[in-house]
Amino acid sequence: MHEDTQACSFGVDGQYVELATEVFSLLADATRVRIILALRDAELSVSVLAETVGKSPTAVSQHLAKLRWGRLVRSRHDGNRVFYSLADEHARTLVTQAVLQAQHAVDDQPAHQGDYPMPENDARQ
Repeated sequence: MHEDTQACSFGVDGQYVELATEVFSLLADATRVRIILALRDAELSVSVLAETVGKSPTAVSQHLAKLRWGRLVRSRHDGNRVFYSLADEHARTLVTQAVLQAQHAVDDQPAHQGDYPMPENDARQ
């Protein structure tokens, strides 16, 4: 339920490390990150996603196929239209945290910094 507050118990040689790198490689594309961001709050068709991310429907379909292969998004058919949504909250969390990290790389004081309470043992206190 609150996966972001759970401690990671996987070791450096855990069975999921290689698969995690596959997830990162799938997200190492700006269009795919934009697709995930677009799907945060709604199920969308390919045409709406294409317009939202500024790419052709064909290009978006190819990116969606890769995201579907990685089980980051799922599809639902309604007649001849296909709608996409996030498979679960993990993709949303991963991309959101990556964008927040990018803000830290760019801004001295990211806008989101005051939005979250710092842990009690945070060294910056």
